[in-house]
Amino acid sequence: MRIRPRRRAATRSLRRLLAAGLAAVLVVPAYGCRAELTPPGAPTGWPTEQSRHWQWQWQLSGPLDPTVDADVFLLDPVDTTAAQTAELRSRDRRLICQVHVGSVRSTDPDANRFPDAVRGSVGRRPDSRWLDVRGWDALEPVLADRFRLCRGKGFGAVALADADGYASRTGFPLDFDDQLLFNRRLARLARSLSLSPGLVNDVPQLAALAPDFDFAVNEECVRLAQCAKLLPFADEGKPVFHVEYTGSTGDFCVTTVGYGFASIRKKRTLDAWRDPCPLP
Repeated sequence: MRIRPRRRAATRSLRRLLAAGLAAVLVVPAYGCRAELTPPGAPTGWPTEQSRHWQWQWQLSGPLDPTVDADVFLLDPVDTTAAQTAELRSRDRRLICQVHVGSVRSTDPDANRFPDAVRGSVGRRPDSRWLDVRGWDALEPVLADRFRLCRGKGFGAVALADADGYASRTGFPLDFDDQLLFNRRLARLARSLSLSPGLVNDVPQLAALAPDFDFAVNEECVRLAQCAKLLPFADEGKPVFHVEYTGSTGDFCVTTVGYGFASIRKKRTLDAWRDPCPLP
């Protein structure tokens, strides 16, 4: 039996309708899955109204203790597992990974990716070498992958360590401006990978770099009489995560909490033990 033109058109319309319906059934779950796969807390936000009320933990050695009463955890991205970060996120913790951007150790998983030309003098860590931060084209791909490791494990922020080689004998003629350029490039790189950038130490450059970074991590500003130099961050409502290794919290908390810092006392081994300053 021949199908009349009008019936052919109706059949085609029905087929299009069925195809569209099937596409809708397939597309909606796909977009739903994509949204669910986005890890929470990236990049990490730091509400200014909470800047004086953070409690934090810095642990780079020993078994991770996820029960520590802290809002923020600063951890090693290689040693920390995705299961551990997932547990911490389930407790609504903010997670920062510490990445050494200005040095490399022979035991680092990516050590062989750094050309000999950018390896300098012995660094401040055991078995480490300073890197020539002027060699951005050689360093950027490796450091980007270090940042991606953080992001993939569920961290929402990255703290740049050894970002002050210009002040040490690196084996390269690095100056203040070389370091500024490198650190600003890293801050932009972190943001491009949905990570909130923070700076570890590098006190002489804090004022210049405050607009580029979201938080600061400082060691021993009380002992070294440098706390006032961290105010460009605190005055803008950006967190200052501060640690002292000597003295008692009763001695330094009055000063640092008054500045608006989140302060703790730790052992230099940076294991799970901590003695926090009380919140204001």
